Amino acid sequence: MARALAAHSWRDLAPETVAKAKLCVLDLLSSAFASIELPWSKQAVTVAYRNSGTLTSGGAGIVGTSAVVSVQDAAFANGVVGHGLVRDDMHVGSVSHLGTVLVPTLLALAESTRASGKDFLTALVAGYEVGGKIGRMILDVEVSKNFRPTGITGPIAAAAAGSKLLGLNAEQTATALALGANAAAGYNEWAATGGSEMFFHTGLAARSAVTAVQLAAAGAYASRTAIDGEAGLLAAFHRDLAPQIPELFADSPEILAVFFKPVPACNFAQSAAQAALAIAQRKKLRANDVERVTVRVTKAAALYPGCDVSGPFEHVLQAKMSIHYNVAAALIYGDFAEKNYVPQQNPDVLTLATKTRLEIDDELTKAFPAKQGAEVIVQTRAGDEIRERVADVTPTDADGVRARFAAAAVAALGQAGAATLRDLVDGLESCADAAELSRATRTSTAPSHKPAIARTARASARPKSK
Repeated sequence: MARALAAHSWRDLAPETVAKAKLCVLDLLSSAFASIELPWSKQAVTVAYRNSGTLTSGGAGIVGTSAVVSVQDAAFANGVVGHGLVRDDMHVGSVSHLGTVLVPTLLALAESTRASGKDFLTALVAGYEVGGKIGRMILDVEVSKNFRPTGITGPIAAAAAGSKLLGLNAEQTATALALGANAAAGYNEWAATGGSEMFFHTGLAARSAVTAVQLAAAGAYASRTAIDGEAGLLAAFHRDLAPQIPELFADSPEILAVFFKPVPACNFAQSAAQAALAIAQRKKLRANDVERVTVRVTKAAALYPGCDVSGPFEHVLQAKMSIHYNVAAALIYGDFAEKNYVPQQNPDVLTLATKTRLEIDDELTKAFPAKQGAEVIVQTRAGDEIRERVADVTPTDADGVRARFAAAAVAALGQAGAATLRDLVDGLESCADAAELSRATRTSTAPSHKPAIARTARASARPKSK
């Protein structure tokens, strides 16, 4: 794998692959800008700033703020804020949101090297390739019930991307991959409790990847069999100890398998929510109009933690994970607005969610993971039955990604700043210094929570009274 990564170059990228990589960057940035004021984002930025203070050189920026912190802290914070809406890109074969780790890692490292825009895009494609291949080997319905897929694939994928960006040789890259494999972590208990650890998985993965790449560049050595050895990553997940490791870049690039979510919620709720939306567009429904709702889904969707839950809901993340809640919200409101996912503000959605149940559909299950279909069946108190079946998720297209980016970037940077950043991404292959990309994501004003950090630091420095 390391040799294939070291040999891969810009010349190997087809135009459609480059175009997809740029969309992945825009999608991640739009989510980061839109979520910078959410609680988990503020917490991550607070910790990053507290750890680093304000750096005048040698650091990296946090998207949507003026803060410049250490490279590791920037990767962590951007990994969290990029994941803050749960609307990040999706690679179904690995069940992972790879962009939430890859882009923050590369943004951070780009400020500590003289990599070009071509180098950035090449590294990003390489990261998706490794994350996709590793994820396909490890993650299935059973593993994904307990382990967070992005927490497993993210550190390895981003270590690959970072190695490529810094131009590490095959030996150094092998060490970075091995260290990334040792950082694979994350469990899915958050899905039931609404805990925020999900948001931090991506930040921790990006931080680990940056450290893995830096250690490899400094001459560290790590096991060449860290992935496929007798006590390596695959063995930990009870996979074949003598697997046929997929060849990187041998077929369609994994980045082309990525899609952009239309719904700011769990991947497994996407198609069901879209089916419910289609029903809502045909008929306006109130919670009291409905006798019951049946949602037919794949086995993977039904078994993923937090998806087959009808309540109670105390936290936003519980609502975003539940297929019941997503379907109910789409039926009641006919859109996917963020305000729909605050349980305490949506009593009709809570009522309808309790009337909803899941069923596993064998036909849809057979089509997975190539397709993620769903069917919603609404039975009203008046005796009507309304059905909508979709064969697959209809992803957000390129125009939709750009529209989301424009809205979020303008709100954060203003018209001129958003246009500059958009043009920079669109012409990234012509950029001599990829650090310009990170710098263009910063605002001219401090984050709203930065003064509180300064006050906390001053308070902790005061001498205690005797």
